Amino acid sequence: MTDNNKKSLYDNEDHDLLIERHTIAVLVDNESGALQRVIGLFSARGYNIETLTVSEVDQEKKISRITIITHTSNRVIEHVIALLERLVPVHEVHNLTLQSPHIERSVALVKVVTEDSDHRVRAQQLADRFGARTIDSTKESFIFELSDMPEKLDKFIDLMRPFGLAEITRTGVTAMSRGINTFKTDISY
Repeated sequence: MTDNNKKSLYDNEDHDLLIERHTIAVLVDNESGALQRVIGLFSARGYNIETLTVSEVDQEKKISRITIITHTSNRVIEHVIALLERLVPVHEVHNLTLQSPHIERSVALVKVVTEDSDHRVRAQQLADRFGARTIDSTKESFIFELSDMPEKLDKFIDLMRPFGLAEITRTGVTAMSRGINTFKTDISY
């Protein structure tokens, strides 16, 4: 017997309670413990981080950019962002999902191992169609590199399975606002 009065969180008309994917960009001081403090805000509250990328973006000022992908409600992410903005090593926090259109990219290295000549040809054709670069090739294997939206990487990987997919490694997502929207912190380039 089912209870028709029970609703899923996704059925809730209150948009603030819907679980959604959020892309968060954070500028921090590149110092020991800064990443741990940022990540600690998520883990201490039991929020999962789907992907995480970190890289120094200004060597002179020792500033790093952290890109975090998480699934949570708007209400929760607003709370997390408010907490992040109070951390000492944090300069700026942006929820790219809510603030502006943005571009996301991830990189995958995909190894295909096969001695079947038909599989080798078809794997290479598929890689060409997706715009993947062949960065290593031996008599028995290929390693392809593809940089694109995470969904396109997923599709490429799935389509490579029948041809001898042997190994995959991926980066986390990196993202940037489109147009004139930028961080306010003065970063020299």
